[in-house]
Amino acid sequence: FAYRGNRSTEDAIALTLHTTLSHLETRGSYVRMLFVDFSSAFNPIIPDILTSELLSLQIPPSTCHWIKDFLTNRPQHVKHGSRLSSSMLLSTGSPQGCVLSPLLYTLYTSDCTASHPSTAIFKFADDTTVVGLITDGDEAAYRAE
Repeated sequence: FAYRGNRSTEDAIALTLHTTLSHLETRGSYVRMLFVDFSSAFNPIIPDILTSELLSLQIPPSTCHWIKDFLTNRPQHVKHGSRLSSSMLLSTGSPQGCVLSPLLYTLYTSDCTASHPSTAIFKFADDTTVVGLITDGDEAAYRAE
């Protein structure tokens, strides 16, 4: 839902609620929900893994290699007041504030999908909700997710 036109947190919440409430109409059913907020979500992006993911999504190899080069050996320093630290090279993560970072994070996590019909995963930016649609006490698929 995030970083897409005409999509909002309200849309993500509405779909989550619809899925949950629809399931609860079945006798003997309940839901379990796990809410995950990835702090500093852009920092752990590993360029080699991202490149593999992009290639699997049929992104042209030249674009994948450009992105990998962009994310590898980036100089970074810290400014505190008027003082500037020395530079160090980073080869993981995507820069905070970079217009590409949200898209790269979304693509990096694109394979995080439900693997069973009785579970649903809803993502908005770095927030993820895993919903287990439990019937007759069978939580196996939710626990495996």
